[in-house]
Amino acid sequence: MKKIIPLLAATTVLAAPAFAENLSVVGSWSSLPLHKQYETPFWTSTLPEASGGDIEVELTTHNQMSLGLGDIYPLLGQGVFDVAMTVADYAVADAPELEGLDVPLLALTADEARAMVDAARPMVSDIYKDRFNSHVLAIAPYPPQVVFCNHEISNLADLEGLKVRASGRMTAKLLEALGAEGVSVSFGEVPGALQTGTVDCAVTGAGSGYSAGWWEVSTHLMPIPLGGWDSVVTAINMDKWNSLDADTQALITSEIASGFEDPAWDSAQNALVNDIACLTGNGECPAGDARSMTLVEVSDADFDRARDILTSKVLPDWAERAGGDWAQRWNDSVGKVVGVTIE
Repeated sequence: MKKIIPLLAATTVLAAPAFAENLSVVGSWSSLPLHKQYETPFWTSTLPEASGGDIEVELTTHNQMSLGLGDIYPLLGQGVFDVAMTVADYAVADAPELEGLDVPLLALTADEARAMVDAARPMVSDIYKDRFNSHVLAIAPYPPQVVFCNHEISNLADLEGLKVRASGRMTAKLLEALGAEGVSVSFGEVPGALQTGTVDCAVTGAGSGYSAGWWEVSTHLMPIPLGGWDSVVTAINMDKWNSLDADTQALITSEIASGFEDPAWDSAQNALVNDIACLTGNGECPAGDARSMTLVEVSDADFDRARDILTSKVLPDWAERAGGDWAQRWNDSVGKVVGVTIE
């Protein structure tokens, strides 16, 4: 009998299932298409299924947790949760060098925007490692960040003197250089701010504005990408990442590229055309009912003026703020892709 007991114990150990790796994940805005269409299915289905059940995920979003937007990545670095994703611009107060990821007016298509992101990725990885004790897993886009106004405008010059909610610090600097007043208002507070006149205009993705009902409190849409593409960075706490075995790391890296990042970029290619149709009624709206905002055409002169201000004032200002060798690193990577050099 004494010989049987150890044998039974060993058999029991061998039969016991391995413990699943549990990841606590904080997603981006719960109401927007990026989270609904890509983040949620990836974290709740794609990755757990690809792992054969070895990875389990608890998913929420930063707005459901009432997290301060600037707190998301610092809390990630502290290990409060394992994975987080949100707009990189929310973290620039702690990492001004991160502004170089999402520069306005340089990418007019999703392919151009992804080429910029791919070029910037080594810089972004270093920033998240050094600033937020985190490892970058993916960078996905919101749609191009355009201008919604509850004020009559007919061209870019009409923004002068208006209060405009910016989608990021570099956008705010660009708006100020154009003669507008850059105002900081969180995404969820924008409809009320437009309605009360706290702001006259606001910059966000056309699809995001459609989903959030900004067409109810704004009348004019100017589809110039003054806010870039509002890149959303997905990162994992570095200590958690280092605790995973090599096979698990490889699985997550592969699956997030094919199951989340690539599909999000693929859908962004035609997003602006479709979103403009949804907001203005100019064309078919695949997302639901078309609205009737006034479409303000962007002239070549308007675009050239904004681009000149970006390269002559806004980018040099960022280079000074970022300090160190960030301007040179940007020139050698993103700058080469878009044909722009910060002097």
